[in-house]
Amino acid sequence: MLQFFQFEAEFVVSLRCIPMQVRYKLDTCGIKLKLQHWLSFSTGDRQKLIALPCTTAVEIQNYRDYLRSLVCQHFQIYPNDLLIEENPAWLQGEFIPLSVLQHLEELKVSLELSQWQNLTPLQRFALIKLSISHHENSNFLPALKEFDLI
Repeated sequence: MLQFFQFEAEFVVSLRCIPMQVRYKLDTCGIKLKLQHWLSFSTGDRQKLIALPCTTAVEIQNYRDYLRSLVCQHFQIYPNDLLIEENPAWLQGEFIPLSVLQHLEELKVSLELSQWQNLTPLQRFALIKLSISHHENSNFLPALKEFDLI
């Protein structure tokens, strides 16, 4: 899953923000990574977190262990855990999450369920995160355009 979105382009080169694909992995492995943590890592460490797989149970555990040890090396404490959703909305196509619907309504944009279902899990994840993250919701509209939804 080495995919960067166009709406991330301004910070992907420098990796000054946590890319969506890493945020996806964080939610998958149950780690709350602060931007302060991310910025303390070397470019090599950040690239490794981007490249490491995090899909199977073994990969998820390995990713979690690696990330916890990396944070501990830099801060002498382990990062906080996140609740791992059993059936996260980005892996489901039966409904469009309320936060996404509300944000679409604010923008006066409609989205068909079939459009939602045709998105990749990472694209759904991005729209969900962008619809609930106040400091990043300026990227919600560019993401809709990038995903050919409007």
